[in-house]
Amino acid sequence: MHAHQRHTDLIRAEASRLGFDMIGFARAERLDEPAARLEAWLNQGAHGRMAYMENHFELRIDPTKLVPEAKSVICLSYNYFTPDYQEDPEAPKLSKYAFGEDYHHVLKVKLKELLHFIQEQIGEVNGRCFVDSAPIMEREWAQRAGLGWNGRNTLTIHPKKGSFFFLTEIICDLPLIYDNPIRDYCGTCRKCIEACPTQAIAPEGYFLDASKCISYLTIELREEIPSNLTNQLDNWMFGCDVCQEVCPWNRFSKQHNEPKFNPHPELLQMKKNEWVELTEEVFSTLFRKSPVKRTKFAGLRRNIDTLINA
Repeated sequence: MHAHQRHTDLIRAEASRLGFDMIGFARAERLDEPAARLEAWLNQGAHGRMAYMENHFELRIDPTKLVPEAKSVICLSYNYFTPDYQEDPEAPKLSKYAFGEDYHHVLKVKLKELLHFIQEQIGEVNGRCFVDSAPIMEREWAQRAGLGWNGRNTLTIHPKKGSFFFLTEIICDLPLIYDNPIRDYCGTCRKCIEACPTQAIAPEGYFLDASKCISYLTIELREEIPSNLTNQLDNWMFGCDVCQEVCPWNRFSKQHNEPKFNPHPELLQMKKNEWVELTEEVFSTLFRKSPVKRTKFAGLRRNIDTLINA
């Protein structure tokens, strides 16, 4: 068996053992077409106040700038779907990805283990692990590596797995056997466009005005939420899952099996009035290792108050 094939099979097996749902391989090269799309998106101001999106443009589109002599982008997905939901229909809503521990930490450990395994089994491999942590166009690489297509809602969708998964990457200087991209199966479906509470998705899809997206407004935006959007938040206090909930492909989503993504026992039982009266102490208990800490108590409080006063 050719060494490239043996290495690819070896990595695939280990990724599966570590709990990754899907793995695909793409050739590391400059992303010319996506670069033009990114530039247009930035020029329209669709990134809102996320000034960091404008930084390191070349790094975003050229993996060899992140890892010298890079040959491969190893793309992996990790399922976080759960059919569980908050019991009180009136309670301010929390995106499913934030029910449990912060995925950055959980997945970084697994990725580093995988890279260590590659270096142990194969030898002198130079590589870097990425979990949403660097200027890298993850969905573009995921599509090239066959993990899904970029849907009308701009998320990566897989025809058997849906879209409730995290994307992670290892960029390395090891040549591997590359996968084929998946074609787009959105067809004529426009459910996500029609369901988006703030009309953040362009009428034809495939373009998201992040400055209107509820996830951006409740997590990224540091100042007050614009008054013209405060009554369109659909009761979301952290993130938003609407464009995933309505996506027909998510009928294939299955319960994850990552104990660290299970919510704090009390989280899903919290009633509306308990959220309204949330104290910093309860916040710290509920969200000890959670990505919700990113908004801090003050940020979540702002979001809850905005929902109550809308």
